[in-house]
Amino acid sequence: MPKVLIYIVIIVPAVLIGLGIAVYLFQEKLIFHPDKLSDKYKFVFEIPFEELEYETTDGNRISALLFKAENSKGVIYYHHGNAGNLESWGARAIDFTSKGYDVLMYDYRGYGKSTGKIKNEKMLFSDATMIYKKLLYDYKERDIILYGVSLGSGIAAELANDNHPNKLILETPYYSFYDVAKFHYPYLPNSILLHYQFKTNKFLPKIKSPVYLFHGTEDETVPYNSSERLEKLSDNVELFTIKDGSHNNLNTFHDYHQWLGEILE
Repeated sequence: MPKVLIYIVIIVPAVLIGLGIAVYLFQEKLIFHPDKLSDKYKFVFEIPFEELEYETTDGNRISALLFKAENSKGVIYYHHGNAGNLESWGARAIDFTSKGYDVLMYDYRGYGKSTGKIKNEKMLFSDATMIYKKLLYDYKERDIILYGVSLGSGIAAELANDNHPNKLILETPYYSFYDVAKFHYPYLPNSILLHYQFKTNKFLPKIKSPVYLFHGTEDETVPYNSSERLEKLSDNVELFTIKDGSHNNLNTFHDYHQWLGEILE
């Protein structure tokens, strides 16, 4: 048998099978990229904030920061992306406090000062729901705006579906997690391998609150057409396109701040 044929018939399938097994067994390491912080770490930001801690139903601690605006109009409940922690994500709070909104950000399990380990999608949503219920002690639900970035967009979308926030804003959202996996690993049976679904496309058509999407045309992590397809799911969804924007830099564009200001008015 020619060597090229051997390579095609034996080696390529073996490599794909090996990659598939790795994705199935270690997908948490592929999806989540936390940066840990010591319990004694002191956050420093230029705007007023309060450090909070929430206890989960299984005894873990979720680290959070509440940034305060003068004469607050309400609160942005912010779900960040799959990397970093509050130390880096906290710099985004001024985008909202400058427009008159408090901001509640939290770290997922294993990120920053948060304890525990992410084991499934249900766990992530349970933690997010617990914090949402706590927010209702201090804010009327009509004054809560859900904001999700990348990974956090799926969590925020499900929360909006199950509750009645004022608005839902998603930055670089995926159509579904399967859709992103298919984009990055087109030759793998992702529908079988993935433990995580995050079906944003399932929830958006059911959400009664206004939904706003921000996406850059040069996003190589979550393709721009994800938001184009999400917008078509409901008349309640509006897409704001950031020309030349990529996955992590939308807040460096003037258009982003102009449109965000209009949405939050």
